[in-house]
Amino acid sequence: MPIDSRSKFLEQLRAAVNGGSLVKLTLGRYRGDDKSLRNLFIRRVELKAGPMLAFVWRHATRDSTKNYPPEEGLKRIEPLIGREFLDAHLFTLTEIAQLECGDGQPRLRQTKRPEPIKPAGGGPSEAAAPSNDRSKVYAIAANAPWLEALGVTGPGGSPRKGMAAKFRQIQKFAELLIHFTEEADFPGAKPLSVFDMGCGKGYLTFAVAAALGDRVRVRGVEARPDLVEFCNRVALEQGFGARLSFAAGTIADTPLEEIDILIALHACDTATDDALAKGIAAGARLLVVAPCCQKEVRPQLIAPPVLARPLRHGIFQERQAEFATDALRAQLLEWAGYRAQAFEFVSTEHTGKNLMIAAIRKGERDESLAPAIREFAAFYGIKRQALARQLGFEMESG
Repeated sequence: MPIDSRSKFLEQLRAAVNGGSLVKLTLGRYRGDDKSLRNLFIRRVELKAGPMLAFVWRHATRDSTKNYPPEEGLKRIEPLIGREFLDAHLFTLTEIAQLECGDGQPRLRQTKRPEPIKPAGGGPSEAAAPSNDRSKVYAIAANAPWLEALGVTGPGGSPRKGMAAKFRQIQKFAELLIHFTEEADFPGAKPLSVFDMGCGKGYLTFAVAAALGDRVRVRGVEARPDLVEFCNRVALEQGFGARLSFAAGTIADTPLEEIDILIALHACDTATDDALAKGIAAGARLLVVAPCCQKEVRPQLIAPPVLARPLRHGIFQERQAEFATDALRAQLLEWAGYRAQAFEFVSTEHTGKNLMIAAIRKGERDESLAPAIREFAAFYGIKRQALARQLGFEMESG
């Protein structure tokens, strides 16, 4: 009797846990009784007590975490798959498997990773026992040929001189994007349309195509034709095929119709707002931006009396303007129907431009948030802001 898709998926999961190749298991489309629960994320970690499965339950407003020994963890997972959670994504060192349940028979889709990932040290012992602090598993293989072609690594996979921070940035970005793509819970089986606006030399654009594989079609947009030509040549030489291409253009003049994911990293000043507005208008389910050079708000700041004296210092004015701008952007995204998260992208040890905002569409506009947004803007004296203007948000109530 042929093995059914759910049983095959569970066999693969058990083999990944017992063999040390599990990177992450994500359970989505929750259909249980807890109305606040969204997803369950599971990783294998090495603690003093031995190997454990770390469970992270993602709720609407909080996360909860608990660790279980592998066998107990598997016993807890198996009844959930296909019953309380209708989607399951299994990420191992060499492949990705997705189980979709619901009406009819469960469907199992499997793809080999375009670049099998491996532990930082490259040793089998590390692969078998991933640790929180000693055996980092890379989302992108350190010896990936495209990293060498872009000048990030040398022939042996070690970062070139001056590129260690860029290498860490690429790895962190790939890890975050995998996580947010899972959390966004994209429906359907068609490839996801991804636009990276203002992609530069394409380091992170290549990382998107490498980390997400055949499930995406990535277009990098860059104003400098020489970089576009270079990136297209590398993409062709490295075998990315139809899933990665680059085009000359700017955020402002690039037409977007229907897309799934929009990325804009270090787009200067209001270019970040332009990108966010275009992504929202095009129906993007996931927006990922790293803002830069927040100049628009700074001359508008009216310091509240308690802040007037400290804000005479230019550095404090600059940081306050950055906070006010990006906090306002996050609130506007929530008003526009997204769940926004702001966090440190990479350590300030590696770059000062380290804030990232990720937003996942959850529904329609929430007009109940408008009064609080206007109150926030009034506190700082902000009357004009590019994203608010493009979204049609009135900064002052009529």
